[in-house]
Formats: sequence, structure tokens, C-alpha cells
Amino acid sequence: MQLKRVVVTGIGTINPLGHNVPEFFESLDGGRCVASPITRFDCSLFKTRFACQVPDFDITAYGYTTKDAKKCDRYAQFALVAAKEAIADSKMDLEAVDKDRIGVVVSSGVGGLETILTEAEDYVPGEPPRYSPFVIPKIITDIAAGHISIEYGFRGPNFAFTAACSTSAVSIAAGAQFIELGRADAMIVGGSEAPLWDAGVGGFNAMRALSTRNEDPQRASRPFDKNRDGFVMAEGAGVLVLEEYEHAVARGAHIYAELLGSGLTGDAYHFTAPDPEGRGAALCIRQALESAHLSPKDVDYINTHGTSTHHGDIAEVLAIKNVFGKDADKPSITSTKSMTGHLLGAAGAVEAIACIHSMHSGIIPPTINFEEEDPEIDYSLNFVFNKPARREVNIALSNSFGFGGHNACLLFGKL
Repeated sequence: MQLKRVVVTGIGTINPLGHNVPEFFESLDGGRCVASPITRFDCSLFKTRFACQVPDFDITAYGYTTKDAKKCDRYAQFALVAAKEAIADSKMDLEAVDKDRIGVVVSSGVGGLETILTEAEDYVPGEPPRYSPFVIPKIITDIAAGHISIEYGFRGPNFAFTAACSTSAVSIAAGAQFIELGRADAMIVGGSEAPLWDAGVGGFNAMRALSTRNEDPQRASRPFDKNRDGFVMAEGAGVLVLEEYEHAVARGAHIYAELLGSGLTGDAYHFTAPDPEGRGAALCIRQALESAHLSPKDVDYINTHGTSTHHGDIAEVLAIKNVFGKDADKPSITSTKSMTGHLLGAAGAVEAIACIHSMHSGIIPPTINFEEEDPEIDYSLNFVFNKPARREVNIALSNSFGFGGHNACLLFGKL
């Protein structure tokens, strides 16, 4: 069977570096990090007291009402805002398209964490429960996709995946398959996350996964640096409009990139730690290359998962070396999490958008905060540290790896 081609015709994001795509790109190119003390709750007694937050967020500034806000957890609000930008950016004529053939796969790793925690805190044992009638739909991880489908009348495939930090990358790969198989003309795909609440921060603290560099938060996320001490939590959303190539051409759409291939694998190793040799990650990269009919030497840029954790960074570098071999020094390698922080389930979509930006701008965003080499990491690879680099990017690889051994890799090509 001849698979149909999948292209990106719209992008949208709200994240710590920007309330929209242009702001995000400007911050990326400038090597900015906006990590700051957490303001969403009192974290004065926590080991980590900072994060990458979306500043001054109010969904009513995007055409929604306070009534809409009451029905949506913060994570779903982010998803609606990012989807609105992406759909508008696609310039799709919503009155002319066949909405039976447009679907939504916008997912979350943890869903409405703030809602479930605040509702639970309000319950007093021995007294009549006073839960909101919206509590269940606000917490489930598929409700963002539901809200987007309802708002725009998209009646195609509508669901969500949960794959920890690979969630939105898996959602992009899954949405693309409906187009490839001819079962949809377009898919709204991506992820959203709003984990900055007490149990989110406290839980990752208990795992020793977060940086505790409270005295210098903007320099805390330092992937591949010897003195990294954990990731920096972040919130936000990334959404892409995927479209069948001929469908996009027929309506004169602006095409950002083609989704050339993807890989989805499992580590089968540990429920939080990566395979120390990066075997699952390496298999995932190979799958992506094979599905795109590309070889390692074709890749110009790798946006790594690069969380700034000790074992994760080492395993990913080993996976890249394993797959790329003698060509491992050719692609430019960075981690944009050094600037955005780690958006958990939304990270893959936001980083896919960063890859698309590099294709069109010729700018490789840097891994900032790098100071000292780690003897366990091979720096003969083409890392871009502290300052952006310039090069032509025709093929970009985006890596996403999550707890549970969930691996997802996406390959984008410039048309």
C-alpha cells in the first residue's frame, strides 16, 4: 500500500518562553531561560522552589470566557490556546473543509493535576462531599482533545495517548498514521501539561529527579554538563496541524515541513530509569530513519530529549553514537530544555516546533548553561553549547523518552 505524505501546515504554542510562536522563536534564538521561583503555590518547604512557568496567563485574553475557564483545568486551557494559534496559522477554511475527516490527538502526561489535588483538599471526612460537577472531565487526560474537537466541530478520530514525557511525540506519530492510511485529511496533534502543583513538585523531588539549584534557577537546567543535578519542571502546550500533502497543496497551504518518519519503542528495563546503554532509544531512532528511508548521514540536527538528569543524558548520547557511528559528529546536537525547562507530556510537540524553526531560520538553538565536561559523555559529537549556531537544516530528528521506557522519535524534512 502506498502511504500518503504528511506535512505540517500550522503550529501553535504557549510555554515559558512565549505566549505564542513568534515569542517562542525569539526567546530560543536569544538563548533565554525564564526559570523563577514558583508562584502557583507555597513551596517554601520544598527541596525545589522554582520552575519554568507561563507568566501572566489568563485564558480570557484569548477570546474565552470565565465560564469556559471554570470547565477546564489549566492544562486544557493551554491546549485550547495552542490549538487556536495552530489552526489559525494553517489558514484552513473551516467552512469548506470536510470536518468528518479532521481529527484531534492532543494529549497530556498527567492531566488535570491541580484540579484533582484542590478538589481533594476541600473534602472533609465526615461531612457531605462538595465536589464540583466538572471535576472528572477536568482531570482526564483526553479532555483537551475533546474540547478542541467540540470547539471546531472536528468529527474525525478524537482521543489521547499517555506515554509520560513521550506523550505528545507519540500523539504526533499516531495522528500522522490516520493521514498516511487515507482515513483523515488533517489531524490536530500535540500535548499540554500543567504539573506545577504541590504533589507534582513534591513527587519529583522525592525521586530526586529535579534540580535543587534554588539560588540560581535560570542556570539550573544544564543538559550534558558535569554538574547537572536534575531537570527543571515546566508547563505549557504545543500543537501542530498535520495535513495530507495533496490536500494541503490543493488549498494553497503554507507547508512548514514534512513528517518523514517516526519510531516508537520500549526500553523494557526500568519504570523510571533509562536503559543505561540507550538500547531502546537507539532502536527508536533506527525505526524513525528506516520509516523515512534515510540514513544517519542525512540528519542535520538532533533536538535531544536532554533533560539534565545524570543517567538520561548519558544514555541518550550512547544511543546517538550507537546509531550514527562514524557520522555521529555530523548532526548538530542540542537540548532546548535548557531554556524551556521540561514540559513533560508537552515537551515533544514544543520541541518538534523548535525543529521546524531551525529548518526555516537556519539557526540551531543552543544548549545553554554548559560549563564543565562530564567524563562519561563523549564531546566529539557536534554539540552546540551556550551560543546558537548557523547551518542549513533539511532533516531534523526530535527525541522524546519517558518513564516506563516509552521512546518516540520524529523525523522532519524541509520541502
